[in-house]
Amino acid sequence: MVKAVLDSFRSQELTRTNRQPLSLLLKLSPYIDELALYDVVNTPGVATDLSHISTTAKVTGYLPKEEGGKAAFKDADIIVIPAGIPRKPGMTRDDLFNINAGIVKGLIEIAAEVAPKAFILVISNPVNSTVPIAAEVLKAKGVFDAQKLFGVTTLDIVRAETFVAEIAGKKTGSELTVPVVGGHSGETILPLFSKVDGVTIPDDKYDALVNRVQFGGDEVVKAKDGAGSATLSMAYAGFRFAEKVLKAVAGEKGLVEPSFVYLPGVPGGAEVAKATGVDFFSVPVELGPNGVEKAQNPLTGITDKEKTLLEAAISGLKGNIEKGISFVHNPPQK
Repeated sequence: MVKAVLDSFRSQELTRTNRQPLSLLLKLSPYIDELALYDVVNTPGVATDLSHISTTAKVTGYLPKEEGGKAAFKDADIIVIPAGIPRKPGMTRDDLFNINAGIVKGLIEIAAEVAPKAFILVISNPVNSTVPIAAEVLKAKGVFDAQKLFGVTTLDIVRAETFVAEIAGKKTGSELTVPVVGGHSGETILPLFSKVDGVTIPDDKYDALVNRVQFGGDEVVKAKDGAGSATLSMAYAGFRFAEKVLKAVAGEKGLVEPSFVYLPGVPGGAEVAKATGVDFFSVPVELGPNGVEKAQNPLTGITDKEKTLLEAAISGLKGNIEKGISFVHNPPQK
């Protein structure tokens, strides 16, 4: 029996989040027997709506009252966390970071207590900082397993597949393997187009393509006239990664997807940590019953252009990672 938890914890209209489409996709998965939803509002209603769908998973919804978080997380096999609030007028980026980082920290504390062996998939931005936060909390609680903690960067890969397919004249991007490594924001996102078999990106399109992968979220926000962000594509990306983890747990072989992981704690990660000088980095990981079976090193044989992008990615990542770790050990004064 597999219990999955989707934890959004957002104080905004549900129609503007990725929770409902992501919960729908998870409900359709044959790998999930029980799906628990946890949020500050509306989860019982969403759960009831989903429960009318004739697929395997039993759906329940929980609210913070009466320790709903603990009830939702209890004995979960996989926990997916897209928690956070959007930036509001008058709110600084530091304000937003402190709120969302605090939400993630609190959720991981619950997970550590009632589901210490769960696979934890962090979607909450900024992933470059929230995953280090999760790692530090789990370490402090004595239940950290680096092979089971993932920063979900799949949206970057999904975008890269789509955009490269457009240039290469492919019918669908899903037939391509486009490694996107590094981090999950702006210049920390490093698409390795040189690793795409059978595709060459023209020089006059290279810079624009890199920029589009790195800042694809801005494209969506602009198209929605500021009324929302990438909710549907993010839901798909989150589901794609979650289902790969579930398939691997079920015994399927050959499943590889980039993820933002703690390199010193996973097989093969030390080589990438040495090459980059950072402990957290998104690399293609081979998935298995224990989570990360092996981290692949994608940085051998990269081009000069990619080496320049790598330097920028590492520079940005160092600050992001330190910000997350510092948040746990030196929390901001209220």
